[in-house]
Amino acid sequence: MSRLQIAINGWFVGQPAAGSGQYIHYLLSYLPRLPAAPRLTLLLPPGVVAPDYPGVEVVQVGVPPGPAALRKLWWEQAGVPVAARACAADVLWVPYWAAPWWQPLPVCVTVHDLIPRLLPAYRGGVFQRAYTALVSASARRAAAVIAVSHAAKRDIVAHLDIAPARVHVVHHGPNTFGAPATDAAARAAVAQRYGLPARYFLYLGGFDVRKNVESVLRAYARYLAQGGDSTVRLVLAGQLPTRERAFMPDPRRQAARLGLGDAVHYCGFVADEDKPALYAGAVAFLFPSRYEGFGMPVLEAMAAGTPVITAR
Repeated sequence: MSRLQIAINGWFVGQPAAGSGQYIHYLLSYLPRLPAAPRLTLLLPPGVVAPDYPGVEVVQVGVPPGPAALRKLWWEQAGVPVAARACAADVLWVPYWAAPWWQPLPVCVTVHDLIPRLLPAYRGGVFQRAYTALVSASARRAAAVIAVSHAAKRDIVAHLDIAPARVHVVHHGPNTFGAPATDAAARAAVAQRYGLPARYFLYLGGFDVRKNVESVLRAYARYLAQGGDSTVRLVLAGQLPTRERAFMPDPRRQAARLGLGDAVHYCGFVADEDKPALYAGAVAFLFPSRYEGFGMPVLEAMAAGTPVITAR
């Protein structure tokens, strides 16, 4: 009996800064190791060079010239289903919310969250709203939908009107193979690399309004004002905004308005291999995000043994 063949939309391969990029990278690194693993055919747009995933076949799929948003739309709606059918795949898996409307073979789509539908600040302009309507409708046509949490499944069932039996919860694991490196030597090396204070509260993530970083800063200012230990600094980790916007407030400006000055340390983008030690060195991890499909940083901090303060 021949093995199941799964064609995979690889648009986010090689994009580690994107959650969907991390999701597909770690799954492609792990799935071929499973007993009786399916055949995996990774469909890639031109110019993308995939890491070496043993056991994964790579097929390049051309994209016509044009604006970036239209190229991506063409890739998802035409290039991917045509290529999946051409390679005689049994299933097409789309690991982010972009199932094609035309489905010449069974489609499984991972819907991480419904942020563009549920949060007004993320709905975008006319094109983005039309795109959200399209992928909402195409998800309803899929043979199966993967949700990364029960909370995400509830939203998918309620707002996309998909039968609960067709939505399957497959939780994330932490983005590591085996135990995180949190020994004293690893923590010291990471502390030196990022110039970390001796003791710190930690926030790690994005700085868009949904992440609620302003509440982290206000809470820390209140902690200091009420006599908290001032030797415990606040570390904000992640790629800082290039300019101040309502959608992406600059935490440096917010900290200045609160009079926090040098009490806040910004360490910028953190490599995946450094995250376990960064978490492990923290007094506590602060993550009061207003909405997450899953909330990977919470799991990563807990895996490193760090106390977590988060939102429901």
